[in-house]
Amino acid sequence: MQIMGVLNVTPDSFHDGGRLDGTAQAVEAGLALFAAGADIVDVGGESTRPGAAPVPADTERGRVVDVVTELARHGRVSVDTRKAEVARAAVATGATIVNDVSGTLGPVAGELGAGYVAMHMRGTPGTMQRAPHYRDVVGEVTAFLLRTAEQARRAGAPTVWLDPGFGFGKTLAHNVALFRAIPRLAAYGFPVLIGVSRKSMLGALTGRHTPAQRLAGSLAAVCAAAQLGARVVRVHDVAETVDALRVARALLPAAVPTALTALESDDLVPAGAPW
Repeated sequence: MQIMGVLNVTPDSFHDGGRLDGTAQAVEAGLALFAAGADIVDVGGESTRPGAAPVPADTERGRVVDVVTELARHGRVSVDTRKAEVARAAVATGATIVNDVSGTLGPVAGELGAGYVAMHMRGTPGTMQRAPHYRDVVGEVTAFLLRTAEQARRAGAPTVWLDPGFGFGKTLAHNVALFRAIPRLAAYGFPVLIGVSRKSMLGALTGRHTPAQRLAGSLAAVCAAAQLGARVVRVHDVAETVDALRVARALLPAAVPTALTALESDDLVPAGAPW
């Protein structure tokens, strides 16, 4: 299991926006994520929380490029963006993965030779939670992700991950259905990335209505995702996630989660590495 640590260099992200003041603090926070056990640090300069307004490309690029440059000297870095010019600038300075909530940058990632996270979002951050509706949420999201992933792979992206996009144009019922469908999505051969850390779906399930209260729910979701076959979890709380996954692996009967043993064959994970 790979752990992607969230590094928001924005003033308005839903959980930790505005916490980091400038490049030096952001780099320090990113290094702390690596030290805590993150395999990848995901640097984002534009909030995509529900209702968020878009950020000009120059502003977003200015927030992330210097941070990516420094962190890429210490470990693997992804850039969380839906803008081609930001993706190009970040990859040019050391990012190796484009994490794209819009599901449109597959050809750009292929052109750059970068890995690509294909995510599903209905609408835009400003509109996505206005009464989202599907006839078959699992079928529709799966079809979109497979089309997007194949496009990226054909364009030259060396690795493509599928992210169902929890909370991006989905109700709680949609999110639960997609989470339970992780094995179905994983069966198509692309590694699955899950990002539910501190999200409102966990608040709806637990009654914890602020992101700061949702650590326990986040850790439970991470362990469930691993058991169901996810290959990467995108989280705010890296050290706690490392501990939760180690304990889950030690305690679960070997015959229960076939996905857990399969994880060690992931081409991104060294043989025998603790997940």
